[in-house]
Amino acid sequence: MIDVRELKLERDRRVIITSDVHANLPLFQRLLEKVNYTSNDYLFINGDLCEKGTDSLSTVEFARKLCAESDRVFITKGNCDVVHNYVFNNVEGIKNYMRKRKNSVLNEMLDQHGKTLSDFETLQELGEFYREHFGGLIDWLDQLPIAYETEDFIIIHAGIEDIPDWKETSHEFALYAPSFYEKGHQADKTVIVGHWPVVNYRANEPSSNSPIIDLDKKIIALDGGNQIKRDGQLNALIMNGEEITYTYVDELKKEIITRSHVDETNRVGTVTYPNYEIRVVEEGEFFTLCENKNLGIQQWIKNEFIHEGMCKNDLCTTFLSVQAGETVSIIDDQQAGYSLVKLSSGEVGWIPKDCLL
Repeated sequence: MIDVRELKLERDRRVIITSDVHANLPLFQRLLEKVNYTSNDYLFINGDLCEKGTDSLSTVEFARKLCAESDRVFITKGNCDVVHNYVFNNVEGIKNYMRKRKNSVLNEMLDQHGKTLSDFETLQELGEFYREHFGGLIDWLDQLPIAYETEDFIIIHAGIEDIPDWKETSHEFALYAPSFYEKGHQADKTVIVGHWPVVNYRANEPSSNSPIIDLDKKIIALDGGNQIKRDGQLNALIMNGEEITYTYVDELKKEIITRSHVDETNRVGTVTYPNYEIRVVEEGEFFTLCENKNLGIQQWIKNEFIHEGMCKNDLCTTFLSVQAGETVSIIDDQQAGYSLVKLSSGEVGWIPKDCLL
C-alpha cells in the first residue's frame, strides 16, 4: 500500500497547489510571488522538484526551507525525486541517463564536489559518495509521502489506479503512470495530479498548457510542461472557499501586437508525444494538412516541421485571433509567414508574422 497521509484543512485558508517545478527555482519563486503566497496559506507541491532544470539542489533546499517555516506546506514525491534509487538499486542504465541528462540532481551532486561519473568504478561506490555527502537531502526526499488526502481531494503525482480501493495503487503507477486523465478512477474525491503535461491531452482542442479542471470526472491535471515544452509554464491552482482558479508563470519574452487579426480557419490542436507519425493530405504555402496516423485526426502542421512522414517535434496546430495593443508571449518567430505566440489566457497558436511588426 502506498504512503498516504490524511490532512484536515482549515476551511478559511487558501490552498495553493503546484507541481513539476523541475529544478527551476527562479520560476517557482516568481509563481509564489504572483499568487502572493504567505505562511497563512496551505501550499502543496505535487512532486518533481528535481531534474530537467539547472538547479535541483537549490530547489530542494528551498522547498525544505518552506516546510521548516510553515506546517502548512506539503510536498508529495514525484518520479524525478527518486532517481537516486536507481543508483542504490544497482540499475546500470542510470549511467547512460546521467551521461545524456546533464541537468540531473545526480550530476549536480558530483559537480558540487568536483567529481564526474568516470571517477567511480561501480554504482556501489557512487552510492556511497551520495550517502556520504548528501545523505540528509536523500533521506528528506525519501520520506516524502506518495499522496495526501483531505476531505475534498487526493493529491498524488501521476495518478491512482481504477480500482475500488485507490490506496492499493502500486508505487510505480502512483509515480510513473502516463495520461491519467484518459484513464479515470473510482475514488469519491477529486484527484489532483501532475506528471503528464496537460497539452498532451489537447490534440484536437485549442492548444494550451493551462490546467484541466474536470470536476465531473473528478480530475484536475496541473502539469504545464515547465522545462519540457518550449511553450511550457508553471501552473498554480488556487482554492479559496468554493472558488477554484489558476494562474501561471513562464520564461517567454513578451511583445505588443501591432496589427489586429481575426482567424477564420477555426483550426485547433497540438502534435505531442508520442503521436508524431503523419500522412500528407493537402500541401499549403505555410502549413500542410496532415492525418495524424496514431490519432486518426487531421492537423495543419507548419511546413518546416514535416520530415519523412513525421512531425519533427511537439507542435501547436492552433490558429489565433489577436487585437492591436494586446501583449503576447513569443514562442517562435523564426518560421516563414507566421509566428507562434501565447495569449495572456494561456492559449497558444499561430498568427501572421506582420501582426508583430
